[in-house]
Amino acid sequence: MAIHSMIDLETLGTKPDSVIISLGIIKFDPYSDTEPYDGQYLKLDFEEQDRLGRSVDDDTLDWWKRQDPKVRDEALTDEGRTSLDEALKIINKSLVGVDEIWAQGPCFDIVMLEHLYRQKQTPLPWNFWQIRDSRTLFSLMPVDPRKAIQQDLHNALADCYYQAKCVQQTIKHFGVRK
Repeated sequence: MAIHSMIDLETLGTKPDSVIISLGIIKFDPYSDTEPYDGQYLKLDFEEQDRLGRSVDDDTLDWWKRQDPKVRDEALTDEGRTSLDEALKIINKSLVGVDEIWAQGPCFDIVMLEHLYRQKQTPLPWNFWQIRDSRTLFSLMPVDPRKAIQQDLHNALADCYYQAKCVQQTIKHFGVRK
């Protein structure tokens, strides 16, 4: 069985040094219909990120104000925040034994995480060649597969789950076997 992970971030900007609100990570086998598993949902500490000089974009704050109040309030509350050191340990542990890592645009999620790892002077738990782009994969489909199933938009773990399911559907659609 292949072991892949999907990573999704919710942030307060689009630059590599933007504050990361929350992170979702989930394992899955892209070559089967089995359910994604071992999901982790982390809300990263805002004060620590502020001390590191991570940025906040006013346009992104305005965007969050227009989101579903349930999702927005859960994402932005201070309750349940994880220290950056603990979050990086959890991410590292989650990626042990993973063959490939997917993100909905690695130039967003992966670049931001790499920036945070560099700021914390922590080695990356992946190699550059392990990174995969689900957005590009989905663009090959006649219709974006996320549109039919995705719920709870902008919850990092929910987004990971639906993106992983759509990677499975897309790979199955094209008859790819490993």
